[in-house]
Amino acid sequence: MSIHLDLPPELESELSTEASRLNLPLTDYILQVLSIRQVLNNPPKTGADLVAYWQSACVINSRPEISDSQVHARHLRHEAETRTRE
Repeated sequence: MSIHLDLPPELESELSTEASRLNLPLTDYILQVLSIRQVLNNPPKTGADLVAYWQSACVINSRPEISDSQVHARHLRHEAETRTRE
């Protein structure tokens, strides 16, 4: 489905800035924002609901290169703790 929208310049600029910050094309970012509205109107009530949402949003298993999440988390924590300030 294709829809043509005439956005106010301020809103277009704000959405473009957010999309750029996330390295997403503007259209993908707008689709993401629109799909999130369902969660905002009906937030997950249980852990199982949250996991189901994450699975539907392709968050779970979105990083196949990470084989052990705990090892990866420890590595990130170590990098954060030992980084030097510039």
